[in-house]
Amino acid sequence: MPVDHYENFPVASWLLPARLREPVEAIYAFARGADDVADEGDAAPAERLARLDDYRAGLAAIAAGEPCPVAALAPMFERLARNVRAFDLPLGLFHDLLDAFAQDVVKKRYADFAELADYCHRSANPVGRLLLRLYRVEDAEALAQSDRICSALQLINFWQDAGVDRAKGRIYLPADEMARFGVTETAIGHGTVDAPWRALMDFQVQRARAMMRAGAPLARRLPGRIGWELRLIVLGGLRILEGIEAVGYDVFTRRPRLHKNDGLRLAWRALNYQRHT
Repeated sequence: MPVDHYENFPVASWLLPARLREPVEAIYAFARGADDVADEGDAAPAERLARLDDYRAGLAAIAAGEPCPVAALAPMFERLARNVRAFDLPLGLFHDLLDAFAQDVVKKRYADFAELADYCHRSANPVGRLLLRLYRVEDAEALAQSDRICSALQLINFWQDAGVDRAKGRIYLPADEMARFGVTETAIGHGTVDAPWRALMDFQVQRARAMMRAGAPLARRLPGRIGWELRLIVLGGLRILEGIEAVGYDVFTRRPRLHKNDGLRLAWRALNYQRHT
């Protein structure tokens, strides 16, 4: 499965049981496609929102048991519809994703962490909840832990992409926390890595790490290959946080990401999961 989008999620999809690979791919195809509509290319905001409405029309067609009315999206929605029916996937979670992607088109700043957490609730958490539905694990504790993992992964992606997002006109760092640490938008635009920036980023890294660790017990609970998959995802996210720290929080010129040579390290940590989370 490609990992250029949602790169912190599917780090080891080959571990999934064969019967779950198609539904997982169908979920990610939907998410990647809609995310690209909101984020890639040079389309005007109105055009992006109209294309996201095409995705909503596809979901409405699934709900009605009808073919997707948008020809270009029909193959993707035909596969998605098949898996929605087979696994009783809640369409509301797909709508949450579309709401978040539409928000990306029009909202470029976040006043505080509560606003950002609400965005993560719709942009990331639905993915985890859909996967838990596939795994048939949906008790309240599991859902809460999944939400923490997915929100942490979203935040980690924001922090490693702070410079990339600023170039697109977006800042996901909460404005009140930027002010508290003395970091300005101008400084972010210039890629300034000074004491205020490092303090702000250390605060964000520690928050994401604590959130990830709070969700980490879910990976010990899930059985077999599914549990191994989630362990590697959790450990991959924590590894990126280590990378952010290792470059002195200079994500502008040295964007941390997972590399092939991280594979053995993550596998060893997965074997000793409790010690490394």
